[in-house]
Amino acid sequence: MAKTGYLIHRDFWKHEMGEGHPECPARLDAIEDRLLLSGVGDALQRIDVPIATLQQITLAHSVEHLEHLEELSQRLVADAPAAGPDHAQIDPDTSLMKFTLLAARRAAGAAVAAVDAVMRGEVENAFCAVRPPGHHACRDQAMGFCFFNNVAIAARHALEAYGLERVAIVDFDVHHGNGTEDILSNDPRVLMVSFFQHPFYPFSGADHPASNMLNIPVPAYTKGMDIREVVEMLWIPRLESFKPQMIFFSAGFDAHYEDDLGQLRLNENDYAWITSRVRAVARQHADGRIVSLLEGGYNLDALARSVEAHVRTLADL
Repeated sequence: MAKTGYLIHRDFWKHEMGEGHPECPARLDAIEDRLLLSGVGDALQRIDVPIATLQQITLAHSVEHLEHLEELSQRLVADAPAAGPDHAQIDPDTSLMKFTLLAARRAAGAAVAAVDAVMRGEVENAFCAVRPPGHHACRDQAMGFCFFNNVAIAARHALEAYGLERVAIVDFDVHHGNGTEDILSNDPRVLMVSFFQHPFYPFSGADHPASNMLNIPVPAYTKGMDIREVVEMLWIPRLESFKPQMIFFSAGFDAHYEDDLGQLRLNENDYAWITSRVRAVARQHADGRIVSLLEGGYNLDALARSVEAHVRTLADL
């Protein structure tokens, strides 16, 4: 039995937000190619990816949020015969097209299926190569390339379906996971630790976070060694004290120094180190249970190398 699960689905390629958009299907091509060429993919256990149910999505979102996105999607389909628009604009950087909700439901379904596989002991941990990403999606609002908050859905599913008492979310995306904070703030069963470039989109997270949120804003051009110090001195003691029974990664790789969407200076070795440190906590308190969900990362080569380093560490390769 491979101890690291891998979840990906062709529906994730169907969602696109227009030519030249950084959150593009080619991101998954880059990841798949790298895992194949490196041999890492051969060591992973592929897991089927279902479509998330309404009940699962509403663990993190209101019914009204889902209905609003459904209405936008249905309007696009209805207007298509009359040469209507291909996309419905959510914000200046985020748009919905006819396959978006299929991909987003499937991404949330991957999050749920990964939790199930780990909790059933089929794998020790799992990586979900999903798109669209999720950590900017708030309870009632899609934004920042995100429609459903995959990591919040996964965390709530672990709590509700398996009776866990404490889960932790580790977010190392260059952007603050404002949606995850919006959904899970003040839930004492959840600890979220993160660092993010500040001031920077979405311009949140630095002021008066809830007690279950350990937000570490860092300035542009912060280097990997400084981030490692943040993790060692601030994240790890808090995680150790919390004793999570399962850990989730919001795994955004756009803090890489080659990624133009941010200005932090991490490299793939830093991602491997962070993964290793968090794995040690998971092994001590959570029987190794980790579910990692892809968030950002837009330089294709840097993304592919970083995912390989992250997954290689999860899989002990």
